[in-house]
Amino acid sequence: MNDRPFMRTSIFAAILYIWMFAAASAAPLDDNSFMATTAHRDPWRVDWVSAGSLVPAATIRSSADLVQAQQDNAQPVHAAAVQHSDAYLTRAKIHRIASWATLPLFASQLALGAAIYDGDSGWKKGAHAVVGAGIVGLFGVNTVTGVWNLFGESWNDSGRGMRLVHGLLMMAADAGFVATSLSTPSEHRGLNFVSDRDTHRNLAFASIGIGTAGYLIMLIGNH
Repeated sequence: MNDRPFMRTSIFAAILYIWMFAAASAAPLDDNSFMATTAHRDPWRVDWVSAGSLVPAATIRSSADLVQAQQDNAQPVHAAAVQHSDAYLTRAKIHRIASWATLPLFASQLALGAAIYDGDSGWKKGAHAVVGAGIVGLFGVNTVTGVWNLFGESWNDSGRGMRLVHGLLMMAADAGFVATSLSTPSEHRGLNFVSDRDTHRNLAFASIGIGTAGYLIMLIGNH
């Protein structure tokens, strides 16, 4: 029996096996290749690292919906309440009382002035002077308390524009009442009495009208 062919085949197979083993040793596999190779060898092996890094899209949507629902149910943010000092509140109360007290004086002054203009003087002339002094005094109180509160503590409060318009109208009425008082007609002036009487009446009407408009602005604005 000739063993040379068998020996040559055996030697060739051994050389081929050694070469394949050396090639495999010279190129080591990285982790991913090793896992892929292992997975290829073992179809029942589960890649828990790769599987854990994948989050289902439904879970992401559910989380986003939960965050949005929490934001929708959150309580609305309200502006901080405005706080003023006790002195401010006291001045505001005096301002309101003086304002309400002035309105009936307006009506009384108009009625007394109209009667005096038509020649019915007597006691009405004295009452007309007293009521006029009361209007000027109340306007002075309102001017001091209103300006003090506006520029002192409520300048940054809401509705400042309306309060500014109110203040300007009331100061214009102040000036008008002073001019009305200074233009009081006197019978000792002779021919100028009639013109002074007309000027006095016109100034009174204008001042009362401006003052009433200033009051209505604050009344409509609920201030």
